Amino acid sequence: VQLQASGGGLVQAGGSLRLSCAASGSIRSINGMGWYRRAPGKQRELVAHIRSDGSTRYADSVKGRFTISRDNAKNTVYLQMNTLKPEDTAVYFCNSQGADYDFIPFNSWGQGTQLTVSS
Repeated sequence: VQLQASGGGLVQAGGSLRLSCAASGSIRSINGMGWYRRAPGKQRELVAHIRSDGSTRYADSVKGRFTISRDNAKNTVYLQMNTLKPEDTAVYFCNSQGADYDFIPFNSWGQGTQLTVSS
């Protein structure tokens, strides 16, 4: 299963951006999809996650500003980011967990997309 992320870029503080990540390949089911980020000099951290039942969870630092959603028909997850701050600058990675058509579990990562928020 492959993940293709897109939507990163350069934005001013206070601006908005939407990331997208599409999963493709031998997909029977997707249980959860999420976004993680790694800022310079820091470890990768969870930003937001959405389960197949639509339940979500967010890092405290993005609650109220970011919204995760998914289109199950397209195996795609989105991250709408509003009121961006310079501290949101990071490489964002999408992740997907599920099972393929042979019932083999997968845990796949996208290639990462850079978000830079200027002050």
